[in-house]
Amino acid sequence: MERKLKVAWIGKKTPFCGNVTYSREITNILSSRGHEVFFFHFNDENVTDDENEVVLPYIYKSQGYTIPSITSGKVLSDALREIKPDIVHASLCLSPLDFRLPEICHDLGIPIVCTFHNAFDKRPTFHGSTSYIVYQIYAVTLAQFDGVIIFSELQKDLLEKMGVSRDIVKVIPNGVDTSKFIPGESEFRKKFPGKQIYTYLGRLNPEKGIDELIKAFTRTEGLDDVQLVIVGGGSQENVLRSIYGEEKNITWTGIIKDEKTRIDILQGSDAFILPSQVEGLSLSLLEAMGCGAPIIATDVGSDGEVLSDGTGIIIDPTKVKSQLSFALKLLHDSKDYRDLLSKKARERVVERYSLLQMLLWLPIIHID
Repeated sequence: MERKLKVAWIGKKTPFCGNVTYSREITNILSSRGHEVFFFHFNDENVTDDENEVVLPYIYKSQGYTIPSITSGKVLSDALREIKPDIVHASLCLSPLDFRLPEICHDLGIPIVCTFHNAFDKRPTFHGSTSYIVYQIYAVTLAQFDGVIIFSELQKDLLEKMGVSRDIVKVIPNGVDTSKFIPGESEFRKKFPGKQIYTYLGRLNPEKGIDELIKAFTRTEGLDDVQLVIVGGGSQENVLRSIYGEEKNITWTGIIKDEKTRIDILQGSDAFILPSQVEGLSLSLLEAMGCGAPIIATDVGSDGEVLSDGTGIIIDPTKVKSQLSFALKLLHDSKDYRDLLSKKARERVVERYSLLQMLLWLPIIHID
């Protein structure tokens, strides 16, 4: 019988991003399996009456990083001392508090593991070099955790070179609920009769390559019957909308927090495109694959590994303009190829990236 644990989870609830989805899915299922979960997150004070939720004060937070208040460490320490959890699990969110977590927990005699899902790329590009520096900064602290959960062997090799022992690192890829993210009928699709729908879902930040995507889409001939749907928000949203907002074949939805609406859009998509310059292991990519969307994505982070063996179209992040234009036309002109990639995408997620597979490992790591 699985031992029931008292778990203190440090993660994010807002603003919406992959870390929010990851924390929500994991804590919900841990709770459903009988573990007692206390959720620590940065938010305004006194915003919850949930006795299993602890609010940490902050100065600023965004999708990319969080600046905690000077008292956040004490609030965390005091709460842990009172709750006395069996283990702390931190889904690291680029915050200065991340670097204090091992010391805080070990001073209280509490083991701590972390999930480190930060984006990376092995190429010496601007975004790849920036991500490498972030890994170097975090490596010393990661080595102090009792366990580090990452999403790929590539990431494991990188951390080992930076001094993080392989003994504390466990590769557990991201996973999605394959009973929710499934192919199906789409109400969203009915808004664009007679058109193919190509979708991007994620942050609208420079490293995501949205500008390159739109340029390739608008300059590729023969895509008049395609609607490009861009779901999400971020630092580039206003600029991109000011430049391309009048394009009738582009739909901007903004951030969509409702999961059912996002699933409906993915189910209605004839292709999902992720032209990032740097990635970790994209949850939106896995969600789209679960819904059976054919995939075009750059070979960054672990996304290329997910799409290996012809599961999707992999493009070079240094040649996005030329290769993406070709890939868009290829998918547009061949329904048989779209159907094949749809089938392969769904099969790959079910076989290797289901949420259930990921959760089979977590309680074992917590108990160890």
